[in-house]
Amino acid sequence: MSLLLRLFLTILFARRRGPLHVLDTCVTPYRVLLNDLDVLRHMTNSRYFSIMDLARVDLMIRSGLWKRLNARGWYPVVTLETMRFHRSLELNDRYQVTTRVIGWDDRQIFLEQGFVRDGMQVALGVVRTRFLKRAGGTVSVAELMELAQVSQPSPMLPEWVVRWSEADGGMQTSSRASQPVEETTTSS
Repeated sequence: MSLLLRLFLTILFARRRGPLHVLDTCVTPYRVLLNDLDVLRHMTNSRYFSIMDLARVDLMIRSGLWKRLNARGWYPVVTLETMRFHRSLELNDRYQVTTRVIGWDDRQIFLEQGFVRDGMQVALGVVRTRFLKRAGGTVSVAELMELAQVSQPSPMLPEWVVRWSEADGGMQTSSRASQPVEETTTSS
């Protein structure tokens, strides 16, 4: 099943799963399909990130944030994400993705997304996002919290998440980032 079809189904079934607050834990069910597999016959690593995108859409729709974001011309972008794999997901496995906001700072929102099969976590991801305006510019976290009707302060972020975010996942922009990429070979 293509990701666009999965997106359509996520949008369609979001309303059936019922409303929730944007700070609630959103549980989104999935099943491992044939095109989710890699050559080792388990769900390919990249598919986890794509499924996490869909589960975040489910959270935004069910919390009512999706419509309000679209009305203002705002949209989310992932600025950093990491994943820890504990076990494999295999063909036809049913699993759920749990999505929850774990906190925010003055520029970004942090979410935790867990993959759960039979009550056991098989993978855990953390995502840093921010929101942009289609007309140009960045949505401040204060603007976003007002739109989401959240007035409470952020929960304390885990220290490792703060360090990870500050370090941009250990991938600081280097002076080479703006230079052309050249192919290199090593001779034996």
